[in-house]
Amino acid sequence: MVITDAWMVIVNPKAGSGRGLKDWPIISNLMYSHGLHFTCLFTEHKYHAIELTVKAINDGYRNIVAVGGDGTIHEVVNGIFIQKKVPTTAISLAVIPAGTGNDWIRMYGISKTYSEAVKSLVEKRTVLQDVAKVTYYETRVQHTRYMANVAGLGYDAVVNLKYNLLKDDGKYGKWLYLRSALHTFAKFSPVHFNIKVDGQEFYDGMIFSGAVGIGKYNGGGMQQTPYAAVDDELMDLTVIKKMSKLRVARNFKVLYSGNIYSIPKVMHTQCKKIEIESFPESRIEIDGEAVGTSPFTFELVPHAIKVVVGVNYVL
Repeated sequence: MVITDAWMVIVNPKAGSGRGLKDWPIISNLMYSHGLHFTCLFTEHKYHAIELTVKAINDGYRNIVAVGGDGTIHEVVNGIFIQKKVPTTAISLAVIPAGTGNDWIRMYGISKTYSEAVKSLVEKRTVLQDVAKVTYYETRVQHTRYMANVAGLGYDAVVNLKYNLLKDDGKYGKWLYLRSALHTFAKFSPVHFNIKVDGQEFYDGMIFSGAVGIGKYNGGGMQQTPYAAVDDELMDLTVIKKMSKLRVARNFKVLYSGNIYSIPKVMHTQCKKIEIESFPESRIEIDGEAVGTSPFTFELVPHAIKVVVGVNYVL
């Protein structure tokens, strides 16, 4: 049976240093007061949101709300792709932000104020967003993920690995990412990458960091792919070549300004397929989740998920 008029709400209770659990009574009361019909499930472990999403769709739900941060959204998106019952565009994905970085929502004007976020469910205006199919390796076995926002390479990926390990150890707080970045910065060395875009060689040499973006925000508001548009049927690739750590530190604020391409030794292109090798193997993070090592491939999947936008988003 298809359940067309109700929402499956997937809550990450650990999101935002426990805000997902603490604020759920506020969120649920707002949903009730707006006349929304819904069922709620709480995640119990990492990747549980993927399982819950697949089950919800198989049980007939076609509207899903993620209550959490970018990691929760990433898992729900991957659940939408793993299920085979309906086309991915048959599912409406909404978000009530309760995470720390909340980067994905910035693209859609989704408010961090719960009352405004719930109103977006009532209005239910949607757009179709591109995603990227990403392959990588873990213990010499190839894996696939679907990326809804930004993937990081080089320095970015190592920072996220450190950040994820700290979170897995039960540490929380808005300064945790900065702590991870500073700790990694002191020890990180550039890596040799060979990058092909749409079958042509783009760059072969040492890089400090790189980003592949469907969206433009990551790392708590950084804009490493500032020209990215969620529905232009292109991925944006930014490569920061090897440079001195002093120059990196001097330009750190520029990452938040949208002017990253004004920095010397920063390259940019747009494409539909990216193939990356590194020597030695290097880490990757996808939508803020540290997942595996090189080689990597990114393949565009155009207009693949249906996203509920914020109340003030201009369609």
